[in-house]
Amino acid sequence: MKTLKLNFTVPEDVAEALRAHVSKRKRSAFVSAAVAEKLKELEKEQLKQSLVEGYQARRAEDIEINQQWEGATLEEWPR
Repeated sequence: MKTLKLNFTVPEDVAEALRAHVSKRKRSAFVSAAVAEKLKELEKEQLKQSLVEGYQARRAEDIEINQQWEGATLEEWPR
């Protein structure tokens, strides 16, 4: 896998905690895994939001279709 070198800043307490808990040779992998995990969470949240918006946009159409089929759906139910 191709890798890129990035430079970014983090709060001092985060940098100190990273140094305290992760050895120097494993920091890049640790940060990469943490960023990848957070990106997956963001993608899931964006998908969830898109689904909610889609369902809301189709709400009126879904109600209309349900009303059209309600008689056929309940036809065989005992009374």
